[in-house]
Amino acid sequence: MNRFLYPAKAIVLGLFTTQILATLHVYLSDADLYRTVTAITEAGYFPIPNQHVLHTLKEFGPAFFGGWFFTLSLGAGLSVVSVVCAWIWDRILGRSRASLILIGLLWLGAVVAVNSHGFCPMVSSYFLATPLVVFASALMWMPKQSAKKGWLNRLALLLPIVLLTIIWSAHANRFLFLDLRDFLLLSNPIGKKVDDFYYRYTLYPAQVFKSLEQRTLKTCRLTAIEGQAVGRRMERVLIDYDYLPVSQEAPVDLEVAGSANALLFKHQGKAVLRISSKTFFLHPEQTLRRFSAATDRHALFRQATMVCLLIGFPVTLYIIVFALFQFVLGSFLGPTRSPVVAGVVCFLIGLALLVPLHLARMPAHDQTDLSKALDSKSWQQRVAALRTVVNRRLDIADFPVYRRIPASPNVPERYWLAKTLGISRHPETYPDLLALLDDPHPDVVSMAFWALGQRGDRRAIKEILRRIKASDHWYNQWYAYRAMRGLGWRQERSGFRPTRLGIPWQ
Repeated sequence: MNRFLYPAKAIVLGLFTTQILATLHVYLSDADLYRTVTAITEAGYFPIPNQHVLHTLKEFGPAFFGGWFFTLSLGAGLSVVSVVCAWIWDRILGRSRASLILIGLLWLGAVVAVNSHGFCPMVSSYFLATPLVVFASALMWMPKQSAKKGWLNRLALLLPIVLLTIIWSAHANRFLFLDLRDFLLLSNPIGKKVDDFYYRYTLYPAQVFKSLEQRTLKTCRLTAIEGQAVGRRMERVLIDYDYLPVSQEAPVDLEVAGSANALLFKHQGKAVLRISSKTFFLHPEQTLRRFSAATDRHALFRQATMVCLLIGFPVTLYIIVFALFQFVLGSFLGPTRSPVVAGVVCFLIGLALLVPLHLARMPAHDQTDLSKALDSKSWQQRVAALRTVVNRRLDIADFPVYRRIPASPNVPERYWLAKTLGISRHPETYPDLLALLDDPHPDVVSMAFWALGQRGDRRAIKEILRRIKASDHWYNQWYAYRAMRGLGWRQERSGFRPTRLGIPWQ
């Protein structure tokens, strides 16, 4: 039985190791963000996250729960690869010393690659500690190779993974995650808890590896620039792109020095880019994008994490579930038949999870069909109709039946209704959109903020500002801020005077 349990045990140990590292990593990142937001607040600018969330950046809980993102993505992927390497080295390569050196060099190459744009101890620790722990534990728990070839049992573990990968890949598209969220997670109480957990804590780990361009707010300082007119104009442009000047004592993301003919852009004291003021003012967005790319140390780390999330997490989940079923069934069916039955059960579960994807893909073809679908007794059909309205950029006001949807108990309906209201240009739909800002579910509120930004009505800025001040949900604040920026709102010092605590809300 240990032939099928040892991979799961080694992977769980790898996840545990990654969780320790990820918690520390997110905690340190939160501390940096706390200092940044505090400096921005004390400088008199509008902070994101606000004071209701800022204190959580110093707490252990958000760092621990945020660390799960890296555990279930990068940790899962590295653990699976490590188990596979251990199996190949033992079963195929006969534990030869030369092949072990080759495997070690490959891992070392991975560490060098993720540090190619600047050394990061925490990123390196993932690629060193987790594989080492999993590789060693897998070899320790791996039973000796039996003379009897159990190909049927091995196929019971591997064949369902291969078949499910092929089947799921055939159904995958750019809406896969939305489909799973809408029709799988948000269709049951447990899934709703998972969805709420994700959106409440996802921005903590996301801050770890965002580039400057991807961050909501950045800090900057202009030092020793010749010509006051150039300095003032540059400050205004930088603020337009959310690079906010802070005090001389605070650490900054961007420091600009020099003269009009030779501006020097620095990051952490190192010169990164040298251009003239004329070039900067002609192409500020392009210049700042170049600066962000040049200072981005985590591009490969982000890519590795996303790949592991897409591949490593499902495989890890399958291996652990397979091991649990095999362990339970082993007491009744014996060591020969239990792996086969466990593989069949896991395969059927994987197929069953595809059902929500089919429910999500029921498009209506013409206006009459859409009207009927929006009035359907099936909430899945109503959601599919709302998504069709969004994809075709139709005006939801042309379908009066939509007025029933805000009272629907189904979160995906209200979410997609908010998105359709962002496309609508009928004045009568504006109050309906404002009403969704009071929705009890944060996903709906976030999409309502997005929709306000899409409508282009600057009247919404005052309402969004009021909502951000009262919000205790970072994700909602993020969407609200982006909506305001899309409506033309810009940061300025006036109107936000910090108190002694550095909090501008008075």
